[in-house]
Amino acid sequence: MEHHGPKLLGSSYHDPLMSFSLFQKFSVHRPEVYWSAVIKELSVVFHEAPKSVLDTSENSKNGGAWFPGAVLNIAECCLLPMESQKRTEESVAILWRNEGSDDSSINYLSLKELRNQVMLVARAIDKIFMKGDAIAIDMPMTCTAVIIYLAIVLAGCVVVSIADSFAANEIAKRMEVAKAKGIFTQDFILRGDKKIPLYSRVIKGTSCVVIVVPAHGNDVGVQLRSHDLSWKDFISSAGSLPRHNYPPVYQSADSVTNILFSSGTTGEPKAIPWTQISPIRCAADSWAHIDIQAGDICCWPTNLGWVMGPIILYSCFLNGATLALYHGSPLGRGFGKFVQDASVTMLGTVPSLVKYWKSSKCMEELDWTKIRIFGSTGEASDIDDDLWLSSRASYRPIIECCGGTELASSYIQGSLLQPQAFATFSTPSMSTGFIIFDEQGIPYPDDQPCVGEVGLFPLYMGSTDRLLNANHKKVYFDGMPTYKGMNLRRHGDIIQRTVGNYYIVHGRVDDTMNLGGIKTSSVEIERVCNRADENVLETAAVTITSNTGGPERLVVLVVPKNQSAKCDPEFLRTKFQKAIQNYLNPLFKVSFVKVVPEFPRTASNKLLRRVLRDQLKQEYRTYSRL
Repeated sequence: MEHHGPKLLGSSYHDPLMSFSLFQKFSVHRPEVYWSAVIKELSVVFHEAPKSVLDTSENSKNGGAWFPGAVLNIAECCLLPMESQKRTEESVAILWRNEGSDDSSINYLSLKELRNQVMLVARAIDKIFMKGDAIAIDMPMTCTAVIIYLAIVLAGCVVVSIADSFAANEIAKRMEVAKAKGIFTQDFILRGDKKIPLYSRVIKGTSCVVIVVPAHGNDVGVQLRSHDLSWKDFISSAGSLPRHNYPPVYQSADSVTNILFSSGTTGEPKAIPWTQISPIRCAADSWAHIDIQAGDICCWPTNLGWVMGPIILYSCFLNGATLALYHGSPLGRGFGKFVQDASVTMLGTVPSLVKYWKSSKCMEELDWTKIRIFGSTGEASDIDDDLWLSSRASYRPIIECCGGTELASSYIQGSLLQPQAFATFSTPSMSTGFIIFDEQGIPYPDDQPCVGEVGLFPLYMGSTDRLLNANHKKVYFDGMPTYKGMNLRRHGDIIQRTVGNYYIVHGRVDDTMNLGGIKTSSVEIERVCNRADENVLETAAVTITSNTGGPERLVVLVVPKNQSAKCDPEFLRTKFQKAIQNYLNPLFKVSFVKVVPEFPRTASNKLLRRVLRDQLKQEYRTYSRL
């Protein structure tokens, strides 16, 4: 802002603090100017330069085409030294430590070592797959998983992101939709003393070739199918070719590099393709809002199967920062000690994780004073939990982020150039425009406190313009109001603008819920619970939150087949939990079950989950007061 503000804003510019909101509005109305400046801050190197930043004559691209004519390989950009970021061959690219080795030294890879390993894996990929093939990753976000991710993109293939918590049928669904030709996984997931089978789950979901990385040591601990490969055999397939001189596959900026999945209200996962522009967007937002920069050490416990995995990967490598990975569960003190010993400067969290740290007191007496900023996303934050987290690092700020897989970023965030309030957002993200509208589709004035649905301006750099298994226009644009001639983009959040121009997200317009940072739908939960017990007639899955905010809690309401028979809610809760664990996702926890005689419905027999949700909220608040 100091460099560009006076020139772009003229006499209206005062200083970065006073002029931030004005500059944000400028970036919305002149995005081509903003992105022309910002991309120079990132480690983005074009093999062939774009003809322009934005071509608004391309009507099929929701307002315009970004970087038309550009040719690059975004994985290569992550692996190159960058003088402007003072990133050299010897700069540390990745730090990591294994769970259970809490007193051992930190492992690290230099940029040169990372590049050499990525090129080696890319050569092995060439031996088995073809350019453009979709290749899945279903394993914890380890150093090896990051190398595999970058190698797939470097080789001109497409990463298919699958979370390692999914059941076999969910893996199968995603492999089929993406038309994946193979999958990288581990033999087991190690969590403390537990060995959780992963390879056995993956092969139930696909007949494709599976490349198996050992969770510990050099040899896999399971018997492989005849056509599957151990990691050792896969690497040796690269042969005697030069290992450290791999020519990247250069493609257009709008070529697909990653297929991620997001659940909608239908219960079917939407297959969302990321192009090479998507990483630029997420890295730029991390630079502008979370202030990730060269020299930072960033840790955000997540998984490459969820959008935050690729976001933190690209946010580090395109900004010249170091990626810090803990190979294990972030729930214990071992993770906190890793944050201390690795001198992490930016720690990302999910609110339910913070709540656990606070209640378990597992992070007491650790030194987190090297942290200069926190990030938080995935679900609604709790004010008291945020205060506790900030106090761990001398009351450093927490930047809240709310967005979506299809946006490759957050549409609403905090900023270090504005005062931050816990569990709120202070600004739309840079170059993002939106309005809040009422139930009739009429927008509220920009300076008026209000509560309503958010509508995004359609020209959104980095967002998707297609879906692989659904009608993109129908999902994101049909039925949305127009504003100043623009057909607004649907995101589905209900948000509040407060008197002081802060924002609070109140949940989803539809019946999508957010459980532990994972978006799912009521339909998915209900489908599983309806089959869990023979005396269940139907179920309704809703979520509630406490008065101070915080993570959503899953409640399942039940109408029994036999109204006269006694139904034990705790017995049903146990059954529902087991069914969800086996057939959907073990990370989803049922807080409690309530048995009711019937559900409220519309005249057309549609279930009114919102009414049930409001009734439960009232009961929960009354119980809390008591």
